[in-house]
Amino acid sequence: MAKVERPEVQKVDFDGRVSTEIKKKVSGQRVELLLEYPTVYIVYDKQKAHDYQVYVGETNDIVQRTWQHLEIDPATRQDWKYLAESPNSQLVVIGHPHFNKSLTMDIENSMMLYMSGVPSVKRLNNRRENQQNKYYTANEKNAIFSVIWRKLHDYDADLFPIEAIVRDSALFKASPFHSLTREQDHAREKILRKIQAAFKATQGHQLILVEGEAGSGKTVLLSSLFYQLWQLGQDQNYTAYHAAQNYLLVNHDEQVKVYQNIAEKLGIPVTHVSKPTTFINDPKNTQVDVVLVDEAHLLWTQGKQSYRGKNQWDDILSRAKVVVAVFDKRQILSREGYISADQVQRLERRADQQGGLITLKHQLRMNANQATQDWLIHFVQDGVVGSVPADENYDLQVFTDPVAMYDAIRTKAQDQTHGLSRMLATFDWPYSSTNKQIDYVTVGKLKLPWNKQLKAPKGQPRWTKHLAWAEQEQTLGEVGSTFTIQGFDLNYSGVIIGPSVKYRDGHVVFDPSASQNSKVTKKRTVQDVNGQQQKISVADQLLPHELNVLLTRGVNGLYIYAVDEALQAALLAAQAQR
Repeated sequence: MAKVERPEVQKVDFDGRVSTEIKKKVSGQRVELLLEYPTVYIVYDKQKAHDYQVYVGETNDIVQRTWQHLEIDPATRQDWKYLAESPNSQLVVIGHPHFNKSLTMDIENSMMLYMSGVPSVKRLNNRRENQQNKYYTANEKNAIFSVIWRKLHDYDADLFPIEAIVRDSALFKASPFHSLTREQDHAREKILRKIQAAFKATQGHQLILVEGEAGSGKTVLLSSLFYQLWQLGQDQNYTAYHAAQNYLLVNHDEQVKVYQNIAEKLGIPVTHVSKPTTFINDPKNTQVDVVLVDEAHLLWTQGKQSYRGKNQWDDILSRAKVVVAVFDKRQILSREGYISADQVQRLERRADQQGGLITLKHQLRMNANQATQDWLIHFVQDGVVGSVPADENYDLQVFTDPVAMYDAIRTKAQDQTHGLSRMLATFDWPYSSTNKQIDYVTVGKLKLPWNKQLKAPKGQPRWTKHLAWAEQEQTLGEVGSTFTIQGFDLNYSGVIIGPSVKYRDGHVVFDPSASQNSKVTKKRTVQDVNGQQQKISVADQLLPHELNVLLTRGVNGLYIYAVDEALQAALLAAQAQR
């Protein structure tokens, strides 16, 4: 990290004595940084253990802004009424010699991003976006922010956890406050224009399809879009969006919890975030404005459990003026969500004809070079085990022993500089959520429980049970599957490639008979060209998708062990050629 000048960070009571109290703590030029120059500030109140209400802002005059928050804002805003009246409210003022308007707004945005990823923050009251373009001190932002955050951690470790812990959280990774890439920003603006045009023309049932492979930034784009639509809907100046009924759906238990937590923090009704079946079954949702669908490749295309329809795509499209669906055909994982190539093309054609087909092409998750990304593509999609490329930024290793791989993952996980690391496996060992006995993944001398079976350690705070699977402490002793890791990422992933993936005659092949995933191996009912119902196996198409999801979770590293002896030998030989 580049060396930066020391910021000035001071905490005082949130009352009318800000100037006096700051002058008691610092003097000279350091006082000027806080009282006469642009600053970032945080007002917070600890309501109870692990429960904070937070406001983040920036100003050119902290004394005047504090007076406004204490004397003017409570008349029209309930959040400021609460903070002004609470005897426990605190004000943190942050200054720096290089602060200018653009840098303070960028630091403010970064602070909101981090606050949205802190589990103890239950309400984040300043909800505007301040992403800045290029400016003189932009290259110093990250280094300055890290120094500020460490100082804040000294004040309150519960509200300001270690930076690496926040960055590893699923809340942080799905936050709407991430700075968008140019590609994402252009996509968001195009989508907003399409939505506005659909509203004005009273056109119905528009489909905007956002395609992109794993790690292309689809979730961040959708989260940002959902948040912006909510903001526009609350502003009477934006008549096209005002009072619009917008919903976010995702057919994934872990991911829907993350989105609901974000919505709650930002004051968005949690009922606007749900699983597709809940939305479809609600009689109030016969005609809504906008539906955003994350992980649309998980939508069901046949009836199942409480869903009595035939196709969730059709049911959602029929209920909304505009549907924005993010989709990756290589992440369809179950027969219930199976879509044929012809059906995918029809969706793409429909979106394209309406001017709503968008493709995200840049890989944002993996810090891997193009050669490493190509190696994974050829391995999964083409069945080719090529020479493992050298990559100084990405740790791709084939292990000779699964126990050694697990030890390496544990070491990475326990080092906060490396962050969240977990074991994963193809679904080739029996597992039942209703089984009272623990189900294990057993490979050689390695024997670990499948995901969601170990209990949290005694004394663990109750709120941790709401965290995503990989963020819970006990899951370091488990093996994750696509059911718990899809839609999330890890810093390092250790993937056990089970016996459903083999190497025969110089190619990777998939063996459905060795898979324990009934969502893949059971046959799917489809219509043939004559409209007749028939049952077909789609396992050969879905098993590569399972492997693709598992191998693309690691941000900084991927460790592999293959159960099939021929595949393991081919992988080790490919690694030796590096």
